[in-house]
Amino acid sequence: MSAGIERCRVVVIGGGAVGASVLYHLALRGFTDAVLLDRDELTSGSTWHAAGNCPNFSTSQSVMALQAYSTRLYAELGECVGYPLNYPGTGSLRLAHSRERLDEFHRVAAMARRAGIAFEVVSPQEARVRHPFLELHDLVGALWDPGDGDIDPSQLTQAFAKGARDLGVRIHRFTRVTGLSREAGGEWRVTTDKGAFACDIVVNAAGYRAAEVMALVGRPLPLVTMSHQYLVTELIDELAGYRTLLPILRDPDVSYYLRQERQGLLLGPYEADARLMWRDGIPDNFANQLWPDDLDRLETYLEDAMARVPILASVGIQRVINGPIPYTPDGNPLIGPVRGAPGLFLCCGFSFGIAQAGGAGRVAADWIVDGAPSWDIWNCEALRFGDYATVGYTAERACELYRREYAIAFPVDEWSGGRPALQTPLYGVLASKGAQFCARGGWERAAWFARAGDDPEPPTSFRRSGWHDAVGEECRAVREAVGIMDMGGFTKMRIEGEGAARFLDRLLCGRLPPVGRVRLTWALDHKGRIVSEFTVSRLADDVFYLVSAASAHEHDLALIEAALPVNGSVRMTDLSGALGSVVIAGPRARDLLTRVTDAPLDNAAFPWLSAKEIELGFGRALALRVGYVGELGFELHMPLAALTAAYTRLCAAGADLGLRDFGVYAMDSLRMEKSYRGWKTDIDRNVTPLEAGFRGMVALDKGDFTGRAALAGEDVKRSMVTLMRDDAGDAEAPPMAVVWRDGRRVGDVTSAAYGHALGKSLALALVERSAAAPGTPFEIEMFGRMESARVVAESPYDPTNARLRM
Repeated sequence: MSAGIERCRVVVIGGGAVGASVLYHLALRGFTDAVLLDRDELTSGSTWHAAGNCPNFSTSQSVMALQAYSTRLYAELGECVGYPLNYPGTGSLRLAHSRERLDEFHRVAAMARRAGIAFEVVSPQEARVRHPFLELHDLVGALWDPGDGDIDPSQLTQAFAKGARDLGVRIHRFTRVTGLSREAGGEWRVTTDKGAFACDIVVNAAGYRAAEVMALVGRPLPLVTMSHQYLVTELIDELAGYRTLLPILRDPDVSYYLRQERQGLLLGPYEADARLMWRDGIPDNFANQLWPDDLDRLETYLEDAMARVPILASVGIQRVINGPIPYTPDGNPLIGPVRGAPGLFLCCGFSFGIAQAGGAGRVAADWIVDGAPSWDIWNCEALRFGDYATVGYTAERACELYRREYAIAFPVDEWSGGRPALQTPLYGVLASKGAQFCARGGWERAAWFARAGDDPEPPTSFRRSGWHDAVGEECRAVREAVGIMDMGGFTKMRIEGEGAARFLDRLLCGRLPPVGRVRLTWALDHKGRIVSEFTVSRLADDVFYLVSAASAHEHDLALIEAALPVNGSVRMTDLSGALGSVVIAGPRARDLLTRVTDAPLDNAAFPWLSAKEIELGFGRALALRVGYVGELGFELHMPLAALTAAYTRLCAAGADLGLRDFGVYAMDSLRMEKSYRGWKTDIDRNVTPLEAGFRGMVALDKGDFTGRAALAGEDVKRSMVTLMRDDAGDAEAPPMAVVWRDGRRVGDVTSAAYGHALGKSLALALVERSAAAPGTPFEIEMFGRMESARVVAESPYDPTNARLRM
């Protein structure tokens, strides 16, 4: 490469498996004017020393899709690009020591069938047929993944690189990026020690050095580096004569993987003694290097594995690999655009980079080319974390996650790492009243309130937990009297200016409300799929107040900022950190609010779905007559400094009205009885508003908006329905449980909860439209058994919304 400025369309920074996959998939999509830069040789970061395991297993449908795409691709990649790459699909066994683990396996097996993978839950005896050296003590079953296997990470990277080069892209090794900036015209300048590049798009795929790349543009990245070790044994005589490769063995209840490595075995634990590395920065010359082994950390896992597979004890250790792997706060990668930096794209932070490289390259390339990912990948999107995700937060979360890498993914399990990060002034008050907290978008919220005698930390389970009865009391208080809830962390923004109405009308698919009124609506992508959900209040002709989910803060601000007109006719102000919110809901809600304000609250003065500013004690609040629980209710938005005084005044005024605090778990039960959809649980980029049941709230006749053309021509084949189980059993349907009819899969559960007012187990599910009529019988696959359910009409509690309008 000669000195000077070289022009290209895309620069990919990082030459590991992920960066090479992004480059290859961009080239497949026609983006061949692309360059990959690596500061050293390809694979010199985490890729070269990775164990190379390729599981399909994940408790996330989107992550499973990434990994399933990878394993299918790896089986044919060598032939496609003309490179000698071998992917022996040995299959794998995950061992279960408990009923809870088997519950998880049954759930994931159902998810895998949705992805076209034939997972199978097998008995211990059947597991031994597949792995003849396996001892069965303490086992209750296992999960068989036929597509699992391992691949040489370096050869995989080279195969991607060859395929990309053959399509016309360029790769520059030993080329260090020293500068990164966005020029006045919007072009990116990538400066290296051998020259500079001008490009439209930069992809940061720099692995554990990705934070260094972001530092060049003054941006932090929630990424730390952990030490991970695995050992390889000497040759084992029993394997020398064994005619096929053993399946990979994972014992998640002990926390290790064990697989065949030529004629030996490879053991890799995730130790309780998690080691965070490079707290003071990465050594400049660290490439193709390892750390000294630390076998003491592996001893207990080695002993357990030798008891499980005794041939492991017959030989010594040949070598130990102790190398760096990057971790984000939740262990999932960072994929997608960077807020406020058009053209800068992340594809980094992979703790399981070999398994996910193929799928990540596909998703990233599609997102860059098409402007949207191939499928919803919210739990991998770079914008899922806010400013609270500091290095300290990430380190604490990463260490907890590493220790619990194989932890059972219960529907409700509030991990403690990195908490509390954000909290409202009411945190201490609520804690003194028995609040047990959860974190949503970094904000602490009361999940439920423990009563006298309740275990504040009941065991986690797929069955109903110890908080079930307490939550039931909270729900009944809301349904019969009045409840109060601190809803800290809503994303809140003010949109104003002479062009505000036109701007929002093109961004959102619903009609804008008139002045003083409130509407729920959605932002879509060009395919008509749901991207964001907003409650829109119109405070004046050209002033709007938008509220969305706490976890959507960076995502929704990025969406709005990227769409703002350049002429300055629209201004956006982020109020999320300045305002708090208190919800009061229930048939006595108006009685309560009347006691603390002189504002008229009757239906004539303050009808359902309206907004007005009111005095509240010694302060003022924007009151929205809306709610998420299906009762007469008000959201009170006010400065955080006024929150404690307002809450205290409301509690004192409601003492004789049956006022009770309620939490997130109660809200989830209450909203399910009303068939209210949840963002990123029921509605996301995998769903259009017409499929979700929002046809009456989409204004196809109002003029053009993002996604309109796709919706206008959509042949709706799926519908979201409410399912009710007459036999409530002892558990709710887990997300992504398969819905069956006449022996055929017709859909999937998206969320579920027990409805305490109805005394029924409820679920929302996306099913074939032909099977969506009320009364249609289904079966839900739950933990290996079939449970009967039927479609009921929308909003089984108060279907006419009379209680909302009372």
